[in-house]
Amino acid sequence: MTNKWQAEDDNGAGLHVAIIMDGNGRWAAARGLPRTAGHRAGRAAVVRTVQAALAQDIRVLTLFTFSTENWGRPETEVCELMETFEDFFRTDAVPLAAHGIRITAIGRRDRLPMSLREAVEQAEQISASGESLRVRFAIDYSGRDAILRAARRLRDEADDSAGSFSRLLAAAEPQLEPIPDVDLLIRTGGELRLSNCPLWEIAYAELYFTPCLWPDFDTAQLEAALEDFSHRDRRFGCVSAGAPY
Repeated sequence: MTNKWQAEDDNGAGLHVAIIMDGNGRWAAARGLPRTAGHRAGRAAVVRTVQAALAQDIRVLTLFTFSTENWGRPETEVCELMETFEDFFRTDAVPLAAHGIRITAIGRRDRLPMSLREAVEQAEQISASGESLRVRFAIDYSGRDAILRAARRLRDEADDSAGSFSRLLAAAEPQLEPIPDVDLLIRTGGELRLSNCPLWEIAYAELYFTPCLWPDFDTAQLEAALEDFSHRDRRFGCVSAGAPY
């Protein structure tokens, strides 16, 4: 059975790609550097990857940036992460928006520093008209919590279909509309787990795990993942034509 996206573009046009960005700390430790240096290098990898995704005509890129569980890290590291995020939204988002990239954030905002919230909102405003690529940053995000919030709202809905539930998931996030399901989920750093990422959206995603640490992720790494994806047989629970019963 042909990969359903090959008919559009062998390079991945129309895809929703999600990435669990892992390995900043180990990258820094291997170089005798503090973990904060790994996070700063990870910021550069974000910019590279967004630019590479734009070149590949990917439709949506979701970057799993900071999970709800990450608040349990040392306070100094959390503060450094928040500052790194803010620097990205205030500085890096501007030239990306100029290339038609729409930048948004999903997850809770009430626990983020006010300055970071303002930076996120600013980036969302200046990039709101972007149509070339949609980039979503999952910050203080929990896949389980997102499903629970939508489930509570479903009780008041007459329509209990999967499509309605997807709309409720989107409605729980600021100024968002429903997003197509994730087609390809990439996890860097060699770990083989999902870590509470957008669980509803990855129901039929193809999974790709790479030992590459996030700060080293680049265009070649993304292309390798897309090449692997192009050979996947996506049946969505059905049977390929001509397959034995």
